[in-house]
Amino acid sequence: RILTLLRVFLVDVLLQMRTLKEDGLRWIMHMLIYWGFMLLLLMHALDKFITSVLFPDYQPTINPFLTLRDLFGAMVIAGIGIAIYRRFIMKVPRLKTNSMDCYAIGIVAVIIISGICLQATKIVSYSSYQSMVEEYTTMPEEDELKALEAYWVQEMGMVSPTTKGPFNKELLEAGKEAFEMSCAECHAREQSAFLSYGLSRIIKPLALGLDSAKIPILLWYIHFLACFIGLAYLPFSKMFHIIVGPLSILANAVMDDETSDQANIATKQIMDLDACTHCGTCTTRCSVAIAFEEFQNINILPSEKLIAIKSLARGKELSPDELKLLQEGAYICTNCYRCTVACPVGINLQSIWFSVREGLLEKGYPELSVLSQLSFYRGLMQRKIVADEYREPLQEAREAISEKCELMKAKEKPINVTTASKKLRSELSLSSQASTFSVCFACETCTTVCPVVASYENPQEALGMLPHQIMNACALGVRDLAFGSNMLWDCVTCYQCQEQCPQGVAVTDVLYELKNLAIKSVKLTLATK
Repeated sequence: RILTLLRVFLVDVLLQMRTLKEDGLRWIMHMLIYWGFMLLLLMHALDKFITSVLFPDYQPTINPFLTLRDLFGAMVIAGIGIAIYRRFIMKVPRLKTNSMDCYAIGIVAVIIISGICLQATKIVSYSSYQSMVEEYTTMPEEDELKALEAYWVQEMGMVSPTTKGPFNKELLEAGKEAFEMSCAECHAREQSAFLSYGLSRIIKPLALGLDSAKIPILLWYIHFLACFIGLAYLPFSKMFHIIVGPLSILANAVMDDETSDQANIATKQIMDLDACTHCGTCTTRCSVAIAFEEFQNINILPSEKLIAIKSLARGKELSPDELKLLQEGAYICTNCYRCTVACPVGINLQSIWFSVREGLLEKGYPELSVLSQLSFYRGLMQRKIVADEYREPLQEAREAISEKCELMKAKEKPINVTTASKKLRSELSLSSQASTFSVCFACETCTTVCPVVASYENPQEALGMLPHQIMNACALGVRDLAFGSNMLWDCVTCYQCQEQCPQGVAVTDVLYELKNLAIKSVKLTLATK
């Protein structure tokens, strides 16, 4: 486990490879913001505890620290720019932006930009220069002070109300000598701070006015107030994932929900809720997120569903209508695990959905509908049902249908396709999606990518018919083969077959329609008895 933790820490925490696998642009954005901000925090904000300990001669105004500070700030600004572009200009499909996202971007932007502006105003500030001279220099000679001031105006970018250029060479040489004697040990050339110095050149015409208005002091208060507000609100905001995210990744890498204590699982799930970055990857990969367009229930989208669950976990009382919306969002999930696999912080989302279902059942909210037999994996209060009396959902329907499908039982019996049912083809053709079975040419792509097929050593024996064979059975109109296959009922509706089909066959939708037709045929049979 130690080796696993080390590998996960390097690959998924430091390098964030899970994010890179999903979206290269978002990986660049996240790496810029995360590492830029963390390095600024460690090197600059906590310099007394870290940088000064590691580097005894550390001064924030000498190199390489002066350059690195602006470099890390530039990284964060670039990352924020990409974030704004993705959310408000590029508008990634299914990526929802809420107030928390805007706050996270805003507070980080204020901290970084106010810091850069503060440094820029200090570069041109005459009062800052005077304070430095009074505190650190020991020059009794007036000529030396004038030479030093001339050097700061010429070489360091300071704006003086009395000393103006151009300066003669002798004066600058004397100023340089005074600078090297009194200032060089703790002050690098301001040009090293490329962002701040560049901004100082822009505001140079306004320098004296800004200085007299005490703008550097105002920016200092804004910068530190923003830092303290961000720190105080950190545990209650999405930025808390900076701390909890790595812990969640490491915990999910070594914990097994099947063998772990329930208290530990509950603790991990609470930690997972705080680890969520609301990046929208789970929503982008969700196989049923398209249902949001029809139902307009925001809780269908996994990333938004987590927000409601987090409120519920914190003890917020949801109204009956809000609980019903959460219930619909929880049960429409088909448990295809795509969101869990794609999550960049490794959250076990399926475990959370199952726990929510159980919690809703305890509150008296039963299931609304069935999209997959796996939706019943947990949540039907099996603990309150005698094991011998418990029957899996849809089991009766499967048994009734299999009794009618004689061809699946007699696999050696030749099939007379001349007597195939045209009714099946016509029924499927009523649906624009299900009718696409007719263009299948049995390339087996759907079977190759199917996770259900991959889970069996001998899928043909276990499932009866494979996805591409079911499409062929539909084309032939052989109802027994189409209805009687276990594949029809074991499908987890992950839509991978449908997404990968080169012919655009809506394989999953065909299987849905076949289920409906099969159950309908059983109901008609029972009704006539």
